[in-house]
Amino acid sequence: MVRIGVLSIQGSVAEHLARLLEVDGVLPVRVRDEKDLSGIDGLIIPGGESTAIGRLLNEFNLLQPIRARIEGGMPVWGTCAGMILLAREVEDEEPWIGSMDIVVRRNAYGRQTDSFRSIEMVPSVSDIPLELVFIRAPIIVGTGVGVEVLLRTGEGIAAARQGSLLATSFHPELTSDNAFHAYFASMVKESMKD
Repeated sequence: MVRIGVLSIQGSVAEHLARLLEVDGVLPVRVRDEKDLSGIDGLIIPGGESTAIGRLLNEFNLLQPIRARIEGGMPVWGTCAGMILLAREVEDEEPWIGSMDIVVRRNAYGRQTDSFRSIEMVPSVSDIPLELVFIRAPIIVGTGVGVEVLLRTGEGIAAARQGSLLATSFHPELTSDNAFHAYFASMVKESMKD
């Protein structure tokens, strides 16, 4: 049984926990402090407001421990705001965790009222088309050498992986499909074999 944590300080926490419950061999765990962080095998940083989450990570003394766990090989998946927090570089602002070699543009698709759904093929994740929910979504506008592009859209890159790090500009937890959660669980299981 792999223990996958969901950072539980802001954002779509309950939805991620619900999707993880549907994946065989996964025990979802709420992560609110360093003790919770030390007991998990992988971490999801959910959407929300990246600046607010970043400040709370500082306030709860979680920023450095998360960086350290990433350096130690723990898989981390950032969705929407989580992607911004993972990025090495964010246009027009300082990075937060900064562990993934991507450059991100905030609100690339516009404001909340410009939110939308689309159906896309993401071959690395599923052999059937997936529904994707974009809410005030960021986009990846640059990648380093070790970054694998999983989904490209007209605006740029909407999903990418770098080793044990996964980033999506959309919200898979807001659909009824758990393909991305199963994909991340397989990354976590893979990392535990090393």
